Formats: sequence, structure tokens, C-alpha cells
Amino acid sequence: MSASTTTGQPPGGLTERPGVRVGVLLTALLAACFAFQLNASMLSPALKSIEDSLHATSAEIGLTQTAFFTSAALFSLFLPRLGDVIGRRKVLAGMMALMVIGCIVAALATSVPMLFAGRVLQGVSGPTVPLCLIMLRVEVTEPKKYGTLLGVITAVNGGIAGVDSLAGGYLADQYGFGAVFWAMAVVAALAAVLVTTMTRESTAPVKSRMDWPGVLLLVISVGTLLTAFNEAGKLAAANWPLIGVLVVIAAIAFALFWRTESRSGHPLVATHHLKQRSTWALLLTTVLTMTGVFAVMNGLIPAFAQDAHAGLGMSAEASAWWTLTPYALAGLAMGPVAGRLAATFGYGRVLRFGLIGSVVTVVLMILTLGSHSRVLLLVMSLLVGITYAGVANIVLNGLGIVLSPRENPGFLPGLNAGAFNLGAGLSFAVLYAVKTAAVPADPSSPSDYTAGMVAGMVIIAAAIGTSFLIPKPVSAEADG
Repeated sequence: MSASTTTGQPPGGLTERPGVRVGVLLTALLAACFAFQLNASMLSPALKSIEDSLHATSAEIGLTQTAFFTSAALFSLFLPRLGDVIGRRKVLAGMMALMVIGCIVAALATSVPMLFAGRVLQGVSGPTVPLCLIMLRVEVTEPKKYGTLLGVITAVNGGIAGVDSLAGGYLADQYGFGAVFWAMAVVAALAAVLVTTMTRESTAPVKSRMDWPGVLLLVISVGTLLTAFNEAGKLAAANWPLIGVLVVIAAIAFALFWRTESRSGHPLVATHHLKQRSTWALLLTTVLTMTGVFAVMNGLIPAFAQDAHAGLGMSAEASAWWTLTPYALAGLAMGPVAGRLAATFGYGRVLRFGLIGSVVTVVLMILTLGSHSRVLLLVMSLLVGITYAGVANIVLNGLGIVLSPRENPGFLPGLNAGAFNLGAGLSFAVLYAVKTAAVPADPSSPSDYTAGMVAGMVIIAAAIGTSFLIPKPVSAEADG
């Protein structure tokens, strides 16, 4: 394909750039999203194998996972903007190439520090999904068509129908944990080739230099805050004085970031954009949504399913089949539908439908925990998959693209990706703190799980309130 440069978002009269083959483009972008998702989810069943092979503790291996997600969050803050400046295809292909290197380092790891380094390199791929959505937006501007394709790409971010985890478990059992990373490396290498050969280059309409001082200060601010939340997640074992110091450093770094951006001629994020509702209302809604729902589906529900006293006493594998796999499948199926509905009926309306549905589903979960029914657990997991993974998550990702200013299309998707990661960290810290505080005297009582879910429900309800503050993305919605 031609390497000609285009601007950030074409006029709304065009449905796609001349000569673009959307199917070819989508193939390349989905390959990149698959590669990233494998890094995020394929390793979960192999963690025990890694622990045994490297003679490490669970805490040490858990730290390497934290390193990956923290790295992904931090690179998400500025790589989309770097793509605006030097070219999005170039940045996305570079991310895939660094992911390959990280996979190889991790596959050859003989120690925890070596694995840690590999996972940090893999984390460079953090903004894959928002960058792919920006590249898609450049090529496809007809609202309904873009909404549908947005849903297809974003749905992958919720898990590849559970196949990724199953494949990871099989490879680890049969060939050792290194095989999992080699598989990731092959997919990432293929994605790098497809992105390079099957997509066209694009940049922001207004060319400018990267604001590296702003990048450094924002990364320090968000990085220390994420580290504080990760430490807080240890609850009783947490180092609270350290958490206090990290929060202070985060606040100081952000104050310096704001001052730097106010004075810079080419800011990473113009402060007047930060003051707009399209920025802070979206980021606040994303953080609240993730805080309210993430640990419910990725922590409390699987833990309840495995709890031999208060729950169903399932094995880890069985709990995944009954909860996480149907959740991922429902999200994958619903994603394209939600994207098209958002473009047709309004992003705000569809987002609130997903959030209200999530609250209702959590209430139903609370009411049915005592029944100890596997079928009801399956149904609730499917409903959360539809309402959150298939609707709210899709629309929040989409809003980061369609509300971003035309002259700086990479800044809001990057910050929104950081908000997703921040909310995920907060979710485990807050909901598990509530669960721990509510541990009952009777081990057969699920009241602690109920308390955690009630806290999640209240936080999602707050997200519904803040969602009304998000402005309507008029250019991304079909007329009438």
C-alpha cells in the first residue's frame, strides 16, 4: 500500500480514504490486537509452571505480571501521541517488534529478573488497541461502519473467546512456559509484518515535536500512583508509609506536569483540553467503571466459585469455564453490535445501557450467591459479559477516539488507556479491602463477597452519574 501521509480525521462526507481496502486493514489491525491480548491473557494458566521452573515464589511471579500491566499503562500515555507526530504505522510496527524481543527474552528467562525485563518490554505494546482504533478512524469515517468495526477490534481486548487461556495452559503443560512466549513471539512477528505491509501511514493534521519533559513528568505521576495502588492491594501486608510517599510524589509530579504543559509550545496535553468535559468526564467515568466491575469479574466471582466453604468449591480450571470463558465469549459477540448501536442511537445512551445493565447484574449476583447454583453463576457471567465487556467497555474505548481533538488525536485515547489500568488497580485495592473488612465469623457465609459486590455496585452507579457529563460526539453518530 501507499505510504502517503494523511491527516487525523477526514471530513465526515467520506466513508473511507480513496483506495483503502477495509478488510485488509482490519486483518492487520486485528493481528496486532491479537498479539497484544495474548501477552495479557495467555500467560495466566502458565504462572504456576513459571514459578516451579524458575524456583520462584508466587509473589515474585506476580510482580512480573504487575510489571507488564504497569509498563503497558505508562507506554499508553504517550505512544499514541508519538504516532501522531512521527507516524502511527511506524509506531505500531515498532511496538510489535519490541514485543517480539520481549517475548524472546521471557522465553529464554532463567531467572525472575530476566523474566521481569521481558515482561516490561512486552508492555510497550500497551496502547495497541487505541492506536489501532485511531488508524481505523482515519480510514473509515462513516459512523455506523466505524462503530461496527470499532466493536470488532475492541471486543478482542476482553479475551479471545477464552481460547488464549486454554492454549496457554496446553503449551505450558506439554512444552513448558517458554513455549507460551515463543507462540506470542510468532504472532507478534506476524502482526509486525502485516501492519508494515497492509496499512497506510498517517499522522496528526498539525505536525509538532514531542513534549518529552511532559512525558517524563506524566509517566512519573501515573507510575508512582499505580505502584501505590498495587502496594495497597496487599492490604494488611502493605507498606502504608511507602504508599503515602508514592502518592505525594505522584501529586508533585502532576503539578509540575501541569505547569510544564501550560508553558510548552508543543504540549503533550494542552491544559485547556484537560479542563474540557470531553476529557475529565470520560476519564472519571472510565476509572469509576473499571473500579466498580473489574475485580468483581476477575477476582470475586472466580474466588467465590472456588471457595470450598462459602462458594461452589470448583477447581481453578472449572471456575474459568463457568465464569471467565462465558464472560469473554459474550463480550466478543456483543462488541460489534454495541459499536454500531452507539453510532446509531448515541454513544452516551448505549454506554448508560451497559452501565445500568452491569449494576442490575451485580444486584442479581448478590441475590443469587446463596443458591450455590452453577447455572445461575454462568448466566450472571454471561450478563456481565454482555453489559460490561460487550457494551460499556466498547463504548468507553470508542469515546476516547471520537472525542479526541482533531489536532491531537492521540492524547485522549492514551489517557483513557491509562484510566482503564488505573481503575483496574483501584478495583482490586478497594473491593478486596471491603471484602477483607467484612469477613464473617461463619466461613460458610458469603457475606464478604456480597460486601465487595455492593461496593462495586455503588461505584458503577457513580459512573452512571458521571456519564451524563460526557459530551455528545456529534460527528461520530449517524444523523437522525
